[in-house]
Amino acid sequence: MIIKWIAKIGTFLLLCSSQIVLSQAVIKPFVMSSDDLAGGLFKEPEALTQTHENGNVTVDVTSMLSSDSKFASGVYSSGKTTFEITDSYGVDEFMYFLSGSITLTSTDGSAVTVEAGESVTLPKEWAGKWSTEGYTKIWVIYSADGSGLE
Repeated sequence: MIIKWIAKIGTFLLLCSSQIVLSQAVIKPFVMSSDDLAGGLFKEPEALTQTHENGNVTVDVTSMLSSDSKFASGVYSSGKTTFEITDSYGVDEFMYFLSGSITLTSTDGSAVTVEAGESVTLPKEWAGKWSTEGYTKIWVIYSADGSGLE
């Protein structure tokens, strides 16, 4: 009887220790190499390619989504498009442009053009017109309620 209990306790302890080891996965940084940023990431199975109503094709790759789903980063590519954001942008987004450019025209009519090698941060409350001949960007988004990061 005692031997059976010792065997059961040993098995239990072994299972517990293996669960602890399994649940402590190593979290590693996600590196985007120059090859990745030159287009390699857009060839990955995780790349989401969409053709929009206006015919514009975009490709989006999320490189990291935080455990609370409020912060994310990735790369995005878009062809020629123009669209209006009438309510608000909805998320706080930092963008660094690898190629191409965008022109952002705020609701008061003021415009800024952001070109390759430059960055811009849009607050979630921004509204206006977004126009581009095409671009590729690195993006970083914060959303307090997690919306916009699905």
